[in-house]
Amino acid sequence: MINILQVSTPEGEYPIFVGDDALNHATFDGAGVCALITNPRMRELHAPRVIASLRARGFDPRVIEIPDGEQFKNLDTLRAIYDQLIDARLDRSSIIFALGGGVVGDVAGFAAATFLRGVAFVQIPTTLLAMVDSSVGGKVGVDHPRGKNLIGAFKQPRAVIADTTLLATLPEVEWRAGMAEAVKHGIIGDPGLLEQLVIGNWKLEIADWLPRAIQVKVEIVARDPFERGERAKLNLGHTFAHAFETLSDYHLRHGEAVAMGLVCAARLAARRAMCDDGLTTRIENLLRAIGLPTRIPREFSAEAILDAMRSDKKRVGTRLRFILPRALGDVVIADDVPPEDVVAVIERLRD
Repeated sequence: MINILQVSTPEGEYPIFVGDDALNHATFDGAGVCALITNPRMRELHAPRVIASLRARGFDPRVIEIPDGEQFKNLDTLRAIYDQLIDARLDRSSIIFALGGGVVGDVAGFAAATFLRGVAFVQIPTTLLAMVDSSVGGKVGVDHPRGKNLIGAFKQPRAVIADTTLLATLPEVEWRAGMAEAVKHGIIGDPGLLEQLVIGNWKLEIADWLPRAIQVKVEIVARDPFERGERAKLNLGHTFAHAFETLSDYHLRHGEAVAMGLVCAARLAARRAMCDDGLTTRIENLLRAIGLPTRIPREFSAEAILDAMRSDKKRVGTRLRFILPRALGDVVIADDVPPEDVVAVIERLRD
């Protein structure tokens, strides 16, 4: 069964098609020369099927391959994409398709937002993390050596095609990384989703809970498309997580960093008497049961973590901004957290 979720934006609505074989059931406008941006592994595993589907719709795809990994989510990769888009003779009516995980989606989306002052793009996420989170909501961009996602834009896709059959080749470690964002969405806006993840087989039952996890973000994005208020809640755990990723030179998976960040955020909330210790224990136990890290590597000093946070785009002036849970389904924005509280949490969660 294909679930169709509608995302409302200031530019209009776009659909998210979720389910087995969504690739062949999705509907969207367009034809002619297009670009399919992907990485080497996704090109080998999934591009032939996607190309066949696009050709059946009247598209003439040109494949653009970018290196795999967060360390290649940068302006050098973007410049190479522009060269190939020009060589492919795309025009303003062309579509850029992003086939891959969050890195491919972010880079391809930023290319679409800026090439010829903007062309359409369609997200075809191939990882659980991208299906749950990064393919939805229109945030696109690249990293800078001094911080993650410091260069970017808002660019809403024409459609998102979350074909769950593409997850058949996903390594176990990437499944777990994606689950971190599902847990985050449950904490933010759907406590029942967490219950489903705790008691169920999350791989076999993905058709039941994946649309539910995506819907949490859909509803928040519709209310705050440009992150001027409530949408910041989707950054639960991310002030810590982005610092961890930066310090690891992006070798730490985003979902792994988010899992560590969720524990840190819960511990910080408990320290500030915003929630009880039972909530932090529940979050930590669920993440650990999934197989995600819940402790901070010793090589990341508290001082280095704070320095990385100070380059984060989520800060407000010189103040750091955190999203903190008060209860399941109830998170708040806090920009009055003293550094000593952050350091205390970091030291308590040393590996």
